[in-house]
Amino acid sequence: MQRSFFALKSRTDLAAMGYDLEVGRAYMAKHGYLTIMLVQQQDEASFHVRNAFASNGIIEDPATGAAAAFGGYLRDQAYLKKKGRITLLQGEDMGMPSTTFADIGPERGRAIKISDQVRSLD
Repeated sequence: MQRSFFALKSRTDLAAMGYDLEVGRAYMAKHGYLTIMLVQQQDEASFHVRNAFASNGIIEDPATGAAAAFGGYLRDQAYLKKKGRITLLQGEDMGMPSTTFADIGPERGRAIKISDQVRSLD
């Protein structure tokens, strides 16, 4: 299974994301996607993201490890101007804001270290 990323031009468009779970699941199965990440770039190293996870029966996840895959993609495609840390802001539109950090080294294909600040379930 693979992940897919779609870039959006505006934060408003990202906030308006919605889809039918069964239609999303069928689309993901047809294309072999595990997740679909919608991304809006805030600045050079910060991204607002939403992560559709219909393939596993979940509309959206408020905090995911997909930051590692996304960080690796940005590095390996030479999109990032400098290596280091990127910040992914996720869950805001679900009322469960989280922040995920991806520390990205310079070597293509190497592991990405991620850490999170997420809400407590208490």
